Amino acid sequence: MNNDADPDCIFCKIVAGRVPAKKVHEDDQVVVFHDIHPWAPVHVLLVPRQHIVSMAEVGPEHQALLGHMMALVPRLMRELGVTGGFRQVINTGRDGGQEVMHLHMHAFGGPRPWQRG
Repeated sequence: MNNDADPDCIFCKIVAGRVPAKKVHEDDQVVVFHDIHPWAPVHVLLVPRQHIVSMAEVGPEHQALLGHMMALVPRLMRELGVTGGFRQVINTGRDGGQEVMHLHMHAFGGPRPWQRG
C-alpha cells in the first residue's frame, strides 16, 4: 500500500491487491474494475491509487489525475463494447450519494433500460 492509502478503505485494499476485483484497467494513476452492484449492463469504477476522500478534497494538484480519468473512459467503454453512449458520474459526500469515502468515478453504459440513472 502506498503512503497515500487508508488501511481501512475497501478501495485502497482493492488498489493494493488485498481484496479481489474484476479489473479492466490498471496504470500508475488509477485502477478500474466492474462494480459489484451494477446499475447498467456495463458499470465500472475508476479509482485513483491515491486515497482522496471525495471531490470536496480535490485541489489544483489533482487536475492531471481527474483529466486522466475523464479521458480514459471513452476508450474503456469502446473496449467493453459500449457503442450507444455512456455516463460518467462522481458522487460527492453522503448527501451526494457517495457510499465509499474514496474518490471514484462511475462509468456506465449499454442498452437501456438501466436499473438507475
